Amino acid sequence: MKKDEIYEALLEPVAVMALERDRAILQKSAALLQERMGFWWTGFYLVEDLLPAWGRLDTGVSPEQVKDEEIPAGKGPWMVLGPSVGPPACERIRFGRGVCGTSWAEKRTVVVPDVDEFPGHIACSSETRSEIVVPVFRDGEVAGVLDIDSREPANFNEVDAEWLERIAALISSALS
Repeated sequence: MKKDEIYEALLEPVAVMALERDRAILQKSAALLQERMGFWWTGFYLVEDLLPAWGRLDTGVSPEQVKDEEIPAGKGPWMVLGPSVGPPACERIRFGRGVCGTSWAEKRTVVVPDVDEFPGHIACSSETRSEIVVPVFRDGEVAGVLDIDSREPANFNEVDAEWLERIAALISSALS
């Protein structure tokens, strides 16, 4: 089965899960993508200030410690690890840092064929060779990102970006 056919087959189960309008869609979607696509690591990082009370972590950073020009108004400086499948991962990622923080800051999908070539890449696992990060929006703002890692170089392309953006849009509808 071709990559786009596998993604297309994923749309229906994700759309059904989105009808539940529940945070559980994050874990279920990560597990489904991991199982069907065979990725190395699949998970979500969630913007801390947009998390409901059940999801907040104390970062130990006060607003005075963060430079205003680095953080958009109303945003905290961190994304925190949400549901994920695969080996252990980084717990927090700062706004604008690494692939996930860049996707958050630029509000766009970031495809990285070789993580060693990405300036400021955060190496949570030395086995990761390529990565794709897709923003998940809520009310027009990035609420988190879908982060997927591969042990294969150049494993992601525009096909992955297109289908993962569609999946992220379904997930966004469940979080709104």
